[in-house]
Amino acid sequence: MKAAVASTTAIVALTLGVGAILFEGARPAPAHAEAAVAIAPPRVDIDPPKGMQTAILAGGCFWGMEGVFQHVKGVRRVESGYAGGSADTATYDQVSTERTRHAEAVRIVYDPQVISYGRLLQIYFSVAHDPTQLNRQGPDTGPSYRSAIFPQSEAQKTVATRYIAQLGAAGSYKRPIVTKIESGRFYAAEAYHQDFLNRNPSHPYIRINDAPKVANLKVTFPAMWQAAPAR
Repeated sequence: MKAAVASTTAIVALTLGVGAILFEGARPAPAHAEAAVAIAPPRVDIDPPKGMQTAILAGGCFWGMEGVFQHVKGVRRVESGYAGGSADTATYDQVSTERTRHAEAVRIVYDPQVISYGRLLQIYFSVAHDPTQLNRQGPDTGPSYRSAIFPQSEAQKTVATRYIAQLGAAGSYKRPIVTKIESGRFYAAEAYHQDFLNRNPSHPYIRINDAPKVANLKVTFPAMWQAAPAR
């Protein structure tokens, strides 16, 4: 994403308000796009608590992660940002140096009566990113693109830890899972990064790397799909 954002301010100025959701009648996914991986749901999950809950997940460029989870039924809001580093370096220019310890991440506010934390993780591991890529995701490289989960409670930590073990024991992937369980605060990214996929459906990076993920979500998890994106 670094190259794609070299002139993001100019791109956003040209594309603000484009906005239409690109997945109804979208072009076919490129032949080299990541395929979804069919995996079992977690055997251990959280009993639905009352009230909205928050999940923080990192898995490559936050544009695609945000775009996927915006279309998950029960998700009320998704925000792009930086997790795992400090507040004073939580800016795109600094995080891009790969020296701040942040990961590009998304903060997901969801209704646990509709979608459980474990189901969010199933989507995360199946279609949102490839958990076997170390410090990279697709064309983006560096620790800011790492696969990491930032649990917001001990219950979330237990579900995430046991699910990684479950998927590993089942041989769900051809390579080992490298996803880490981490701690750290989340800091919202700059305004031009928010809702980027929906505002810029024709952006080459989005069409090649991220639109196929959302298309995979609709096909792989039809019961969890919502057409109108949460924002």
